[in-house]
Amino acid sequence: MGGRTVRRWREWAFAAGLIGLGVGVLVGALVETVWASPWAPIAATGLVWIGMLVPTILVFRRSRPVGLLRFRPLDLLWGLGLAVALRIVQGSVAQSVSSESSLPSFTTIDAATADGWWVEAVLGAVFIAPAIEEFFFRGLVLVTVYTILRRPLGHLAAGIIAAMVSTGLFVLAHSMTGTVSIDAVIATTLLGFTCSAVVLLTGRIWGAVLIHALYNANFVVLALMGTFLA
Repeated sequence: MGGRTVRRWREWAFAAGLIGLGVGVLVGALVETVWASPWAPIAATGLVWIGMLVPTILVFRRSRPVGLLRFRPLDLLWGLGLAVALRIVQGSVAQSVSSESSLPSFTTIDAATADGWWVEAVLGAVFIAPAIEEFFFRGLVLVTVYTILRRPLGHLAAGIIAAMVSTGLFVLAHSMTGTVSIDAVIATTLLGFTCSAVVLLTGRIWGAVLIHALYNANFVVLALMGTFLA
């Protein structure tokens, strides 16, 4: 992830990403606070996504790292295998923290799922969020920090620091939506580091996108089972 194609991915790109994320989080929090509607959380999440998407598009319009957008069949294998492994680890951590072994579930009203549950749980979590968040945190943030530090610190140190920064912002963004449990923080951290490692090792983004998407899809399947088998 070096060379002329990422020379423009430096301090300005990182700053643009932080500004976009900050504005999205602040405006989203404001909307969720003042708008008394069941759709407010979804709208707030959408605003955060827009805050990530705008700087990501601006950066990718300037230049694209060689190979970052390439897809290989191996990316699908990375995605499926690591997503399942991460979900198993998350379940084990959650069980050890809460001492409960029950499946997750969706909110139901009169034995039926709430209207529009699929918008956030399926459309948002499985399709929209993984693409936007991975292109922002593992595309813009990870690659930019790596590019800035690669020459002065070397490949290994730059990669480790870039993964830490990317994962830290990833966890922080997911922690701003309300009270977050310890097991959720651990699971989000593992997901962030895993996706960062895949991008750094392969030089491609799609493995990370698939890991994130299939990890969330696993939760949807388990939650549906927990909802209708309860």
